[in-house]
Amino acid sequence: MMGRREFLEAGLATGTGFLLAQTSRAEAPASKPDSDALNVGVIGCGDQGQALVYAGTLIPGVRFRAICDIWDYRRQATKKYLANYKHDVSEYVDYRQMLEREKDLHAVLIATPDFVHAEQTNACLKAGWHVYCEAMMANSIEAARSMVRTARETHKLLQIGYQRRSNPRYLYVPAKLLDEAKIVGQLTHVNTQWAHWVSEERGWPRKFAIPDDVLRQHGYGSMREFRNWPFFRKYGGGPLGLHVSHQIDVVNWFLDGPPKSVMAAGGADYHKDRQCHDNVIAVAEYVRDDGVVRAMFQLLTTTSAGGGQFEHFMGTEGSIRISEQAEWTKIYHEPFAPSWDRLVEMKLLVKELLPDVQLALASSKPVDPSVIRSMESRRVTPYNLPFALDKSPCQPHLENFFDAVRGRGRLTCPADEAFRSEVLIWKICQAIEARKTLELKADDFAA
Repeated sequence: MMGRREFLEAGLATGTGFLLAQTSRAEAPASKPDSDALNVGVIGCGDQGQALVYAGTLIPGVRFRAICDIWDYRRQATKKYLANYKHDVSEYVDYRQMLEREKDLHAVLIATPDFVHAEQTNACLKAGWHVYCEAMMANSIEAARSMVRTARETHKLLQIGYQRRSNPRYLYVPAKLLDEAKIVGQLTHVNTQWAHWVSEERGWPRKFAIPDDVLRQHGYGSMREFRNWPFFRKYGGGPLGLHVSHQIDVVNWFLDGPPKSVMAAGGADYHKDRQCHDNVIAVAEYVRDDGVVRAMFQLLTTTSAGGGQFEHFMGTEGSIRISEQAEWTKIYHEPFAPSWDRLVEMKLLVKELLPDVQLALASSKPVDPSVIRSMESRRVTPYNLPFALDKSPCQPHLENFFDAVRGRGRLTCPADEAFRSEVLIWKICQAIEARKTLELKADDFAA
């Protein structure tokens, strides 16, 4: 099994250069800091903020110097965690205080709810800091557009947290399998799915509740809204924006989108006390030189075994199902398609063997009367990628961001490219409400 480092080194040695090849449209690298050591601040110490902090402590040269969150409970937990790694941080309740007092930060990670992303990102960029902002970018198209424009005006880097852009698995598939080997033949369809299980609302320790006046000062109507902000339209794009936006970004990236039209149906079907859609099926139409590709985006409220989270690229000779979870990643060869044996010999793919039980059933008559012999569809042979990712999902994306800040590379997900995915999320919401197909123009995706 090839490790991540060996994989990247092998790709660069053979001229593939996955990271650089996939970022040719990104802006120029930032000016290099005086040394490899980077002073970093964090705004937002919730679940995603803590995931970024965890990954950041694993990256050499990153020193967390400041953290900001309106909730003492989360902020203190993050400070305690960082102290274990000898990161001495200053604490702030209001990000504007951090802007005033911190003068030696190189970059800031923003992991707050979507509705304050634009305000905080624009302020940090204008303060001279490079910014990594979690997805979604904002709670409206215009707010997201303002972030792109501020990054351009300040000449600072703005990486958006569509982390699949830096995942070696996702970099490998378009570079080696779709574009170079063309293993799927003509790409005809994409099917994405995000099955999220039924869950209760998030609570909080009552003794650590934020006072009502503090909540109102920062835009929240109640502690329930603060803890469950993805369920309310004023704060963000709901589960569609929280989850499916990442898959939309993958499809736009792989197909060099954006699409020409979109239609959608959905609603708040299961959670009647929540405002945002919890079930959505959308179909976007991409027009390419070799034909039309239709992509279906599915957000499903179901069980945890409801099918997983993946993006499935289907063509005339094979298909590639890719996911951040290794168990959902699989590549399928059609029986009549040209052989992939050469790709296996080159270690571009790993062929999977059928289980012994399946082989036995396929080659012998059943002896058990409960076994029914019937005709089967032609088998498709499963394959897999020749390496595994041994890091947290967001670590490679942070590594790319910090490398760009040091002047050693380009962003894999700069704001102007992420903006195209943001627009499609809100167009899907519009299509649901309008109950019709929306035609999309190039100007819709221009920042």
